[in-house]
Amino acid sequence: MTGLLFVHAFPLDRRMWEPQLAAIPGAIAVDLPGFGEAPPPPGGAWTVALAARRCEAALEEAGWSRAVVCGLSMGGYVAFELWRRAPERLAGLVLANTRAEPDTPDARAARLALAERLDREGNVLAAEPPPLLSSAAPPELRERVRRLVADQSPAAIAAALRGMAERPDSRPDLPRIAVPTLVIASDRDELIPAETTARIAERVPGAELAVIQGAGHLSNLERPEAFTELLLAFVGRLGIDPGSLR
Repeated sequence: MTGLLFVHAFPLDRRMWEPQLAAIPGAIAVDLPGFGEAPPPPGGAWTVALAARRCEAALEEAGWSRAVVCGLSMGGYVAFELWRRAPERLAGLVLANTRAEPDTPDARAARLALAERLDREGNVLAAEPPPLLSSAAPPELRERVRRLVADQSPAAIAAALRGMAERPDSRPDLPRIAVPTLVIASDRDELIPAETTARIAERVPGAELAVIQGAGHLSNLERPEAFTELLLAFVGRLGIDPGSLR
């Protein structure tokens, strides 16, 4: 049986996918280690490999032999790792608002410095969230995202920052990705510019690229109808009846 699995962004949890889960009730979303209702990583060490194993466990729990995996931002990093670990489990990939490159030295240093601040001061991102939305996002959506960030453990956020800082370079894997792939970017993304995400589509054989207009980093929340429409059309092109996922 083939399903649809959503993998969340940093520093949120599976609830960020509520608009898509409402439109596609047969899909599931996973909480990565330490986030939402998931237990913290063993010893506090978060890695993309550990997160990918959590996704594999979610597929097993759902009884799915294969799945279309949709990851946004950090979820995209995990989707790349899932491809490296278990390509036979993937029926397709949706890579949204993410990048294949590893951190630059400056970006890595900034992640590690923020992790240390979280260790000292608690969840500072609740009051100072990263630019996850565009400047045009409505206040109620900003508050919703702020609450999701505030719900997360500072230890989990810090662990994920350290894990992302050490994630592998996924660029060498792109030409070897052998499943249908949809790449989604958005024109107002301040964290990962659309042109950065678009480079994934240039290197994955046969990949489709879609750019959502008027959305920031969390494109699935800022333009949920557009995101869901792209996703359902992609799943339909794979020969999976979208109605079977509803």
